[in-house]
Amino acid sequence: MTDRDQAVPVGGWHAVIAAMRSGRRVFELWLLQDRDDARAREAGELAADLGVACRQMTRAELDARLPGINHQGCVALCAPLAALGEAGLDDILSVVASPLLLVLDGVQDPHNLGACLRSAAAAGADAVITPRDRAAGLSTVVRKTAAGGADCVPLVQVTNLARTLRNLQAAGVWVVGTAAEAPRSIHETPLTGPLALVLGGEGGGLRRLTARTCDHLAAIPMAGGVASLNVSVAAGICLFEALRQRGASGTV
Repeated sequence: MTDRDQAVPVGGWHAVIAAMRSGRRVFELWLLQDRDDARAREAGELAADLGVACRQMTRAELDARLPGINHQGCVALCAPLAALGEAGLDDILSVVASPLLLVLDGVQDPHNLGACLRSAAAAGADAVITPRDRAAGLSTVVRKTAAGGADCVPLVQVTNLARTLRNLQAAGVWVVGTAAEAPRSIHETPLTGPLALVLGGEGGGLRRLTARTCDHLAAIPMAGGVASLNVSVAAGICLFEALRQRGASGTV
């Protein structure tokens, strides 16, 4: 089996351009036909500099390569993505002016991590951040559950989550955690600009130090019946509330 046989499609302008700039092997670039704007030119020129073949495709053809993922008219066929470390997060922050990040404080179930990656990809998040220890990592189960999301959104594993949150704050990223007891709902919380959404793991929610490190805590309103949500469901609610506030249409 060749390297190309194991290649995976990656969608979205930030994900594709970051993949090409990071040195990750890219076999081919596919762009929405007749699109001629700054983003398309940047991706095409970068592909040419790297010797990567570039093809134009219809939206239906791109949709077929990444079903259920908001590819934004830009898809690259890449080598499978491994989890990144702190340096990889720095690279992402250096190329994304207003990042949307999902931080998971100790999600251990690979199905939950996969579902969170899928939601993050659909919402156009720039990275999912988890602790290196006592948390699920990239596995076959995670990739399958993510349905392509694991190769569209980088998974960043960090040694010290609280330190990473403080570093994000120093870089101008607003850190919002979720907690049932928070006085303000996620819908009343400003989620525009550089943002990291922090959710706790199964059962226990945010750890005390993680919660204390956040700039703000917000709650997901519950109408009754159940007291809590699965972390992947909660992640989807928070991500798409951020997307709504940012005015995204999903067709950029």
